[in-house]
Amino acid sequence: MVDESRVLVIEDDESYRHDLETVLGFLGEKVISTSSRNWSGHVEEVIKTASEITVAIIGSLESIRLEDLLSDIHKWEICIPFVILGREKISNSASLELKTRITAFLSRDLSYQSLLDALHKSKLFSDHYNRLRDVDGLRNSDMFPGLVGKSHAIQQVRRMMGQVANTEVSVLITGESGTGKEVVARSLHINSSRAEKPFIPINCGAIPNELLESELFGHEKGAFTGAISARIGRFELADGGTLFLDEIGDMPLNMQVKLLRVLQERSFERVGGVGTIQTDVRIIAATHKDLEQMIRDGNFRQDLYYRINVFPIEVPSLRSRSEDVPLLLNELISILESEQRGSVRFNSGAIESLSLHPWSGNVRELANLVERMAILYPHGIVGVNDLPGNFQHFGGGDKGVPDIGASTFERLVAPDLDLNAEEGVDQTMLPLSGIDLKAYLANLEKDLISQALDFSDGVVARAAQRLCIRRTTLVEKMRRYHLLKKQSAEEPKIFIGEESDSAIKSESTEGIEEKSASG
Repeated sequence: MVDESRVLVIEDDESYRHDLETVLGFLGEKVISTSSRNWSGHVEEVIKTASEITVAIIGSLESIRLEDLLSDIHKWEICIPFVILGREKISNSASLELKTRITAFLSRDLSYQSLLDALHKSKLFSDHYNRLRDVDGLRNSDMFPGLVGKSHAIQQVRRMMGQVANTEVSVLITGESGTGKEVVARSLHINSSRAEKPFIPINCGAIPNELLESELFGHEKGAFTGAISARIGRFELADGGTLFLDEIGDMPLNMQVKLLRVLQERSFERVGGVGTIQTDVRIIAATHKDLEQMIRDGNFRQDLYYRINVFPIEVPSLRSRSEDVPLLLNELISILESEQRGSVRFNSGAIESLSLHPWSGNVRELANLVERMAILYPHGIVGVNDLPGNFQHFGGGDKGVPDIGASTFERLVAPDLDLNAEEGVDQTMLPLSGIDLKAYLANLEKDLISQALDFSDGVVARAAQRLCIRRTTLVEKMRRYHLLKKQSAEEPKIFIGEESDSAIKSESTEGIEEKSASG
């Protein structure tokens, strides 16, 4: 968490608020504490921007309803998550938007572990929104908002779409299944002069061959068995607008001939009809197949290919633009929330792991994963170990080894510590058989933490000082490496209230003494 970040505490019980502020300060947090009366005025006197608040802890309130307070905070700063004390739920009248911002409900009789977990989840939530704030602003100003990504490949697609969108030429969109070819087609239509007219899609591979002609051109009553009434086809429905022929590579040869005639003459007859109907449609086609190879094999007409392939656009696969995965995750989560189908968040480790996935199903596969995680972990934070096994990627490392970044490594290793000196063995040489770097660094981190705890007689705050990291960070790492002692009945509580003033003061004093000693 950056140095400017703050924890906002809103609590009308002055004694409890003071004790809670003391506890959070002992945990290394910078706190703004206030009552529910004129909370915004008090906060704005302390901070420069609302985005400095990473979590709002809400306790007992006297002057305002909880739901009203949450709504006011949300309007003031949309990115702030909430931790609610003394309740297990909020009223059903609260909006889904507010409910998705609540990361934890805690008892007023707090434990260190529950408070640390709540703070950790809230900071992940806040980091997620702050990281994507600028990106969202850029995306919303884009003329193709449905096409999410910042990679070079997707930027190239945008440039091509910008050149052809407001023209009348036919466009052929190619790419693997699930890459978003229909999204491109709809975006082209929306940004064309035909935007006010219909956009009519038809999947040529999903309709039986004997019915495809009727679907495209319509039919008259009695044209064939079962035609009990006349029906207009997709060409008539799309008149003045855009007809999207999806999976045109699956169209049978006899229909290719009829389609070519319509594109050349701009007219057609319904099945069983004799009257000629004029048509004014723009054709956008899409396929995942190699049409040039199909031409060589005799399965696709070359003249039709040249008619629809006036301006080709190839949509890149997701594995070729892995840097877009975080942005796509945010977009897919936003769609889930807007449709009131739940919500979920992914921490940085899970996002990194997903960025390494090959994505054979492309964006469609990613969307399915987001929906699955939203069902399994509703409104929760998904980590690497929460992902299905085939989505857990750590380069060449083992699945069970957590990631450790270079910055963490630099903080853990003292400048004067020679990691290469061990009984005369030159460990700067890479073994011929190779090395599992992530496992090596993780074991090194665990060993250094164990040594720091031994040197500090098990006092976590002192061990954190020796390692030059924050106490809360060290506690999280201890939990990751199973270095925390078993705390069942003996788990320490953060007692807040009159009966426990001495307990909280003694812990605060210990923290102050330790900080003084280190200084």
